[in-house]
Amino acid sequence: MTVLVTSLEESTGKTAVALALAVAARDRGERVGYMKPKGTRLQSAVGKTVDEDPQLARELLDLEAEMHEMEPIVYSPTFIHEAIRGREDTAALRTEVETQFESLSETVDRMILEGGGSFTTGGIVDLTDGDLAELLDATVIIVAPFSDPGDVDELLAASELLGDRLGGILFNSVSDAAYDILASDVIPFLEGRGLRVYGAIPHQEDLAGVTVEELATELGAELLTSDVSVDGRVQRFVVGTSTGDVYGRLRQVRDAALVTGGDRTDMQTAALEAAGIECLVVTGGIRPPDVVVGRAESAGVPILFVRTDMRTTIDRVEDVIRSGRTRDESTVARMGELLTDYADIDAMLPPIESE
Repeated sequence: MTVLVTSLEESTGKTAVALALAVAARDRGERVGYMKPKGTRLQSAVGKTVDEDPQLARELLDLEAEMHEMEPIVYSPTFIHEAIRGREDTAALRTEVETQFESLSETVDRMILEGGGSFTTGGIVDLTDGDLAELLDATVIIVAPFSDPGDVDELLAASELLGDRLGGILFNSVSDAAYDILASDVIPFLEGRGLRVYGAIPHQEDLAGVTVEELATELGAELLTSDVSVDGRVQRFVVGTSTGDVYGRLRQVRDAALVTGGDRTDMQTAALEAAGIECLVVTGGIRPPDVVVGRAESAGVPILFVRTDMRTTIDRVEDVIRSGRTRDESTVARMGELLTDYADIDAMLPPIESE
């Protein structure tokens, strides 16, 4: 039996859910395999581009498969450009994915597949998660965020595309403010449309984003502020380049980092007045004036100073926040506990005999 865990957008906890399910199945005595056909969480290691999720799966499940088997497609910017130029053979890619899947699944009872990025990732080469589910005969679990009823539109659209391949939906990281309407209105509505909802996991602060300290470490940043806590959590970032398009957003975001140039004292000052800004990331090797640093210390907002340019820093901040520094064995164990408490694991992992 094969289960594919997908999501409608990035950073929904898809990896933690997929691996927690794999561990749960293993703990039940099943032989479990793992595959992420499209590698999207990319890092450079020993001159190669790799995805860290299969590496973690390999360690957690004690798998002997090689990385290229678990991740046959490296969905990098270079790959995407080549595909758009017609230099990637779609049929050959599908064959490669199918071949590696057959090899990995030969000696296991259940395969857990992790989707790449979001549900539509891979469309350029006709390998969206829906395409993969059809190719590999997988039942799909959608891990979905929820903030308001408007989110249901995307779920219904995805369910239409998946058809009978959809097993059900798991809502993850649901805020207290949204939980009641989800439970009382949205879930009954979806179930009335014939969609199974496996459960709804409340937002867990310890699993969201990264701390300011972790972000500073990953960026190799110098902390300019003294006696200011770096324990705040960053879940998103705002780029401060031009005044007109950022001032309003600064007052709307929460748990955010502002990435801006060292010479943009207007941006820095505005950010210090916004309640949702957890830290400033100042780029380009230009230190902000002492008066800004003093204000930041008074406001309790850390300033992280880096010498890299704006574009490079933005890419790195995005990668760190999206990837998270808590995505490790403890995160998977925590997700396993949450699935036990708030979701129907038996429905997500039906007995092999039921096939």
